[in-house]
Order: sequence, then structure tokens, then C-alpha cells
Amino acid sequence: MTKRLLPIAIAATLLFACGGNNNQPSGETTEKDYTSVKTPDFNADSAFSYVEQQLAFGPRIPNSQAHEKCAEYLANAMRQWTDTVIVQDFKSTLWDNTSAKGKNIIASVNPKADNRILLAAHWDSRAYADHDPDSTKYHQPILGANDGASGVAVLMEMARIFRQNDINIGIDYIFFDLEDQGSPTFADSYQNDSWCLGAQYWATHPHIPFYNAQYGILLDMVGGFNPRFTKEEVSRNFAPGITNKLWTVAQQLGYGKIFENSESEAILDDHLYINQNTNIPMVDIVCNQSDKNFFEHWHTQGDNLDAIDRNTLALVAKVIMTMIIGDNQ
Repeated sequence: MTKRLLPIAIAATLLFACGGNNNQPSGETTEKDYTSVKTPDFNADSAFSYVEQQLAFGPRIPNSQAHEKCAEYLANAMRQWTDTVIVQDFKSTLWDNTSAKGKNIIASVNPKADNRILLAAHWDSRAYADHDPDSTKYHQPILGANDGASGVAVLMEMARIFRQNDINIGIDYIFFDLEDQGSPTFADSYQNDSWCLGAQYWATHPHIPFYNAQYGILLDMVGGFNPRFTKEEVSRNFAPGITNKLWTVAQQLGYGKIFENSESEAILDDHLYINQNTNIPMVDIVCNQSDKNFFEHWHTQGDNLDAIDRNTLALVAKVIMTMIIGDNQ
């Protein structure tokens, strides 16, 4: 069992659970022409440098110096481009009963605006290369260039651009911690809720009481070569409107072969807990190859800077920015 594909029994319950979220009309589509929407230029080199800077600290695993220093870097960077930054400290117990200190980094633009959007990614990297071709590396931590740092980097560059161009809506960027510390393949048993610990904490302890947003978008593994993004089951069930709209925008922009109009299985990711525990419909943009692998170097030592394609970072950002700006003109 991997961290990502939900057990069949749990996935089946989503068909019934999704009825509780009434922010999104079921199956909403858009007839709007987004091709005429003008967006600021996304600097792919800048986003790539943010991946590089995260990796420079070393593996961002809990209770490490690299983890502490990277959290400080991310919070300071976001203070340049947002109005408020909150570092939400929390404690969790990992799959092996180890106590871990987590830090959700929450940066807000126009914090008093009622019209809000939640944009998120996880910033920790996995403590185990438990899918590496070399089994002797299973217990080694990974840098997590695509699986973690890529989503954070896209949101950092978007925050920088939006600050320069006065986007007049409320945006909350959340970098979730302890997403990737779930039970490894060599563990005696699989623990479903050992993943996404930062999202689990925030979903029940939001940084602002009664926090709400129109919708959320989660970015995970959005920087690899030859990407393929599909409509996965949790997103379709809980957030059909925003899922359909995002994929429609991508197709209008000419990215239909990348944002493929096809359905895929439920994935255990941060968005599951946001959808289950809040009234915020959240979609997951996550790499999903046709062979059911996420990308070639997933949870291996190969998930380093060489796994990052600047073009992928830019096209994912283009789709999101076009939709946000187009809907708020």
C-alpha cells in the first residue's frame, strides 16, 4: 500500500461523504472564454530558484536542523509578499511513535477580505526513500524536489507576482508540514492517518476561528518532466465545480494533453482532510502517470533538482493564475 492510493473501503465512503459540502454546485462547468484573460508573466527561473533554495538546506524532515532552517526561510520569504504570516506550531506522533514538531506556514493577502481562496502545498520531504530501486537506501531521507518543494515554489512565485500586480482578493497560502512522514513500505503495518499530519491539524485547528474560503487548490508534484494531471476521485467528489473549471481553463489554454480530461482513483493527500473537516471544497493538482506511478523518482533518491522542469512549474501556475484573475476581473 502506498501513501497515495486510498484503500478501496475508504475511497468508497467518499461517495457518501461528499454530500455535506454545499459550497460547490455538483458538476459545475464554465462557459467563459479564459483565453483572453491577461496574466502577469510567471518567472520560471525564479520558481526554480525557490526549489533550489529549499533543497540547499538538505532533507526537510521533522526534528532536524534543515527542517528548522527551511521553515524560517519560507516564513521570511512570504513576509515580503503577503500581509501576515503565521507559523502554526503543533506536535504529532509519527507512525513509529516518534514525537515530531510540525510547522504549518500560513501567509495571507488582504486578511480582512471575505472573498478568499486557499492555495496550498506541503513543504516537508520524506524521511525514507522506500521506493528507491536500491533497497539499501530505503532508510535514507530524500530531498523532495518535486514531491514537496515544487508546489511550494510555484506558490512563492505566484505570491511575489500577485503582490506586484495588486490582486484584489483574499488569498491564504498554506505550506502544510508532516505530509510525507507516513508509514513506509518496510513497516509492519500500514497506517492511513499517519500521512498529512499538518493538514489534519489545521483542518481542526484553523489559524482563524471559523475560517472559510470559496475553494482550495492543492499543488503536489507539479514540477516534473512529462507531467500528467487527471481528475482524481476525492477532488471530483468533494469539489466537482472547481475541478471541472480548472481543467476547462487548462484545455482552453492549450494544455489539454497535460491536464488530461480523465478520471483517476482517490489519492490520500492533504486535500482529503480539508474536504472532510471543513466546508472548503479543495482540488488536488497532483502528477498521476498512466501506470499509476506519480513520477519516475517518487520517494527515491532521484527526486532531486534534476527532476524539475521549469516549463511544468510555469504551466501549472499559468492555469491557476488565469482562473483566479479571470474570475475576479
